[in-house]
Amino acid sequence: MGAPEAATATRVPRGQRRAVAVVVAVVFLDLVGFGVVIPILPYYVRSFGVSDVAIGLLAASYSIMQFLFAPVLGRLSDARGRRPVLMLSLAGSVIAWTAFGLAGEASALFGTLAGLATLFAARMVAGAMGGNIATAQAYVADVTPVERRAGALGLIGASFSLGFIFGPALGGLFASDAVVQAAGSVFPAFVPATRFSLPSFAAAGLSLAALAGAAIFLREPERTRGRAQRTSLVGGFASALRDANLRGLVVAFFVASVAFSGIQVMFIPFVADVYGFDATAVALLLTYVGLLGAANQGVLVGQLARRFPTARIAIAGAAVLLVSLAAMPFSPEIGRTLLPAVGPIGPELLALLLALGLLAVGNGLLNVSLATLVSVGASEEEQGSAFGVTQGAGSLGRTVGPPAMAALYVVARPAPFVAGALFVVPIIAILAGIGRRSLAPG
Repeated sequence: MGAPEAATATRVPRGQRRAVAVVVAVVFLDLVGFGVVIPILPYYVRSFGVSDVAIGLLAASYSIMQFLFAPVLGRLSDARGRRPVLMLSLAGSVIAWTAFGLAGEASALFGTLAGLATLFAARMVAGAMGGNIATAQAYVADVTPVERRAGALGLIGASFSLGFIFGPALGGLFASDAVVQAAGSVFPAFVPATRFSLPSFAAAGLSLAALAGAAIFLREPERTRGRAQRTSLVGGFASALRDANLRGLVVAFFVASVAFSGIQVMFIPFVADVYGFDATAVALLLTYVGLLGAANQGVLVGQLARRFPTARIAIAGAAVLLVSLAAMPFSPEIGRTLLPAVGPIGPELLALLLALGLLAVGNGLLNVSLATLVSVGASEEEQGSAFGVTQGAGSLGRTVGPPAMAALYVVARPAPFVAGALFVVPIIAILAGIGRRSLAPG
């Protein structure tokens, strides 16, 4: 009787499964909207006739605002509730992406400076509202038991991967000449229909759909609420760094984000320079990585979490990530030396696909496991604050990583990948320490 009773005790009630499904769907719609504008960003900036430096600054503006506001939204959700914070952030995203699509009109009416100011302001508001992922993670932690939490948080990770699969594809569709012409024949004269405005408006529409879904289907979870604490951003991080349960995880989130975000940016020039791939081939590779990431985070993590301690899964993910990063810049040599051709896939490309597959698996295992460790390490009334701080650390890493890795790439092509692999070493050390503490008696 003991085993069936235990299984019944750990089974997630139907209402909780529905709550998780709703918040995952809301996050998915919001992230598809974010992904829609990715293909147009460089071209949109160039349309204002400014340096490509502005592209990097626009990307950094989103991450720095997410860094600043993720802890704020997390604390606010602890004090005021998950549902209102999610709805507030989604409403802000609707406004931000609408304004983003109107930046070209602002430039035509008031000059280039006004257009750029609109573009950056909209992107920064979107970044601030993008901190709602911490609230979504805290919501999932509220409605799932600890032993099921890794699998549920893995679904949030899978929604990330799926959002970045479908979003850019939709963005390319809305930016196509046929869709632009069709929209121009339907829209009133005061609504711009361009290859830049339509993806932006589509992003706003998807955030609006997510807002409607949250308003209709999302219910506030039952939980212990923390008191509203007016701590500063620095104070929130200082508090987390003083907490033995969170200190290493905050550092791990930051270091992992520096490494992975930098590799994400430099991967495209690497395959263009080494393999001669064009944008279409790169898009196919990114789709391949996204599909593997979605399957890994949505299925594999939950299965492994039922059999192994979370810290051990995180260490395994970090080790796989280290191997993939170290191997990627040398994939042509590895392929020619060790691998055969498989049908139309040559050994050099096969080595790259294997390295990318390991990258998707390692990153998925590491990210979901880190989030699970945060949820377990934080008290029940401070889940939102903890996720806000760790997400903020990740956003800061995504602000620092790309320009640093780009500079290394200029020095030597393999340098950012090797540096990324080296950055994973302290993460493994941190996780090993967490694993030892969790196994210690008392």
